[in-house]
Amino acid sequence: MHPQDAAGLDLVVPPGPGLRHGLVVPAGELVERFTRAGGPGGQGVNTTDSRVELWWDPGTSSVLDDAQRERATAALTAYLVGGRVRIVAAEHRSQRRNRRAARDRLAELLREALAPPPPPRRRTRPTRGSQRRRLESKRQRSDLKAGRARPRPEGG
Repeated sequence: MHPQDAAGLDLVVPPGPGLRHGLVVPAGELVERFTRAGGPGGQGVNTTDSRVELWWDPGTSSVLDDAQRERATAALTAYLVGGRVRIVAAEHRSQRRNRRAARDRLAELLREALAPPPPPRRRTRPTRGSQRRRLESKRQRSDLKAGRARPRPEGG
């Protein structure tokens, strides 16, 4: 249950919006911790440390520039514990698959966090035809409901 650095396994974030050339987080910046996971596992469930906690500190990372660091910390606040990103993977029985799942999850989160915000929506006016259709349907609905009313006496 001691913290352990991943030996020689850099985290590769594929190219995407905001990351034209992708990103490679050095293995030295990632800290993995292995513990026992609950759930299925047969006889080995109480003996193997298959649950993986992956920690990464965006504040001290050497691969991010200042703008990316701000964007990443703002987008990953739900995953920050003490200023570091924490990813937990325990859905597989083997430690290797959980390590891969945690790294894949962190890579996907980083790619989403570093993507630029979408451009603001420009307001458009409704077309004349859509306004006409809307008013016509309101008139039809009004006539339909008026036809349901109780008839008034015609004497007077």
